[in-house]
Amino acid sequence: MDLLFSNDRRGHYPQSWYAATADDLPAFPALEGAQRADVCIVGAGFTGLSAALHMAEAGLDVVLLEAHRVGFGASGRNGGQLGSGQRQDQVTLEQMVGRDDARHLWALGEEAKDLVRDLIARHGIDCHYRDGVAWCGSRPGEVAHLHEYAAHMGRHYGYEIEALDAEAFHALCPSPDYRGGVLDMGAGHLHPLRFSQGLARAAAGAGARIFENSLVTDVQEGAECTVQCEHGTVRAAQVIYAGNGYLGRLQPQVAQRVMPINNFIVATEPLGERAGDVLTRDVAVADSRHVVNYFRLSHDGRLLFGGGESYGYRFPKDIVAKVRKPMLEIFPHLEDVRIDYAWGGTLGITMKRLPFLARLAPNVLSASGYSGHGVGTAVHAGRLLAEAVRGQSAGFDAMAALPVPAFPGGTALRTPLLTLAMTWYALRDRIGL
Repeated sequence: MDLLFSNDRRGHYPQSWYAATADDLPAFPALEGAQRADVCIVGAGFTGLSAALHMAEAGLDVVLLEAHRVGFGASGRNGGQLGSGQRQDQVTLEQMVGRDDARHLWALGEEAKDLVRDLIARHGIDCHYRDGVAWCGSRPGEVAHLHEYAAHMGRHYGYEIEALDAEAFHALCPSPDYRGGVLDMGAGHLHPLRFSQGLARAAAGAGARIFENSLVTDVQEGAECTVQCEHGTVRAAQVIYAGNGYLGRLQPQVAQRVMPINNFIVATEPLGERAGDVLTRDVAVADSRHVVNYFRLSHDGRLLFGGGESYGYRFPKDIVAKVRKPMLEIFPHLEDVRIDYAWGGTLGITMKRLPFLARLAPNVLSASGYSGHGVGTAVHAGRLLAEAVRGQSAGFDAMAALPVPAFPGGTALRTPLLTLAMTWYALRDRIGL
């Protein structure tokens, strides 16, 4: 079974609220016959689109291949949160790599947010970007940890994160479940599929050749690489793997370290005057559960709520039921609200929740494994890939130096082992550990 086709119709976006409100972007042609390029990129999500745009702007001849449509995978289905820093917080990174390297990673994370906002402004991408992401806790210990982290960031990084006690957080988010949190106005949120489509327009406008419905079946690496699709080939001096959790057998070195997992989102009916029962400001929210709940209001007043995970290739039959349960734990007063859209998506995670950037061969690079932090990190990785291809690899090398071990058990046992671990974490959430 191929994960690319396990849950979706070929060449079609999922039936999500994002797809229903996407840009009217005409399909790019499928690859037919033989092509040559300086660089061939496999995968047209945030990473591949950003890499193609930056390479084309630098004068490189780029071919970008996508099995479905641009932004088809996690890039067009996620929660849309543009978070600060890396997926791991700065205190954790300081313990993992030391304070100096952690500071460098923080700076790269800030570059990532600036890059996303710059691309939106420079290319006029209408993706409803707004500032503000709040993190919250359901137990006093979680709230205390968030407040300590906010103080740490102000004291050691000069970065302001507002600490909110129970009353202040309830004024922002009237959920009876949460006991306080923090608000990061330097982070933000956006419509990820519209952003993906805007990047595609920009990349094509800069000269990148984009081919959709062009499944890559084989890559022959060498001094000159040959990328084989169903109805054509690309010969290129360099290859970029940007398929994230979808690479599977196509690139085993990546697949050993980047595991696909599924996450799910629903969109309610427009809430109208009841929107204030969810949020009183136009910010996004994520909580401190091990299986994170995340949500925000859409520009047409719906609650977009993400929650629940699954492992393996198939999505559950009833996504609405899977997500409604955690949604009503957070907002029991929305029990009568209709769900209009429900969809799943596959993201790539790593053992340590750090991105996996690697030079797999002198002329073969890869970036993936953003672990739920891809809106900024994946776009930034695309620029780092473009710089590395042109011989400017300092930023790429810094990210490639992060410790990203292979999952234990190889590709055969990693899914049941992860399922066991996440079942334990979900139990901890329920019993309050």
